[in-house]
Amino acid sequence: MVETFEVQVVGAAIVDSLEHPTKILVGQRSAPEKVAGLWEFPGGKVDAGESCQQALLRELTEELGVTATLGREIAGPHAQGWQLTDRHAMRVWFAEISSGEPQPLQDHHELRWCSLDQSLLNIEWIPADFPIVEQLLAQLSASRISITCSLSYGG
Repeated sequence: MVETFEVQVVGAAIVDSLEHPTKILVGQRSAPEKVAGLWEFPGGKVDAGESCQQALLRELTEELGVTATLGREIAGPHAQGWQLTDRHAMRVWFAEISSGEPQPLQDHHELRWCSLDQSLLNIEWIPADFPIVEQLLAQLSASRISITCSLSYGG
């Protein structure tokens, strides 16, 4: 049986370079209270009429004030990506900032560039994001495959 989630969420694993990633940008949530202070991938909900990629690029502009280029998806165990709750699933793509300096405009207290190594596992992640972090590191260390593709949004 294929599991279907009511709400599609998208997130970005923003790296310093899609070609040779060494750092990732993470955001510390400011709300709601149950996840405030925890770290996550920037992103948000897909609006009606948007593709997942369009929604992600819009969210990065709204939340961080940047435009970005998307790379490969970090495929999850479900067709809709990674399960967040009984109702929510998230698809996550690698991304690289193409213009703008990231600022915590919405939803985040702080943004931080972190090394793409095992120390990333020591960050206090939102619990649903932790398996995505593990998969991201596994993909990068297993083969150093290219995470590039071309999709950008002008705002």
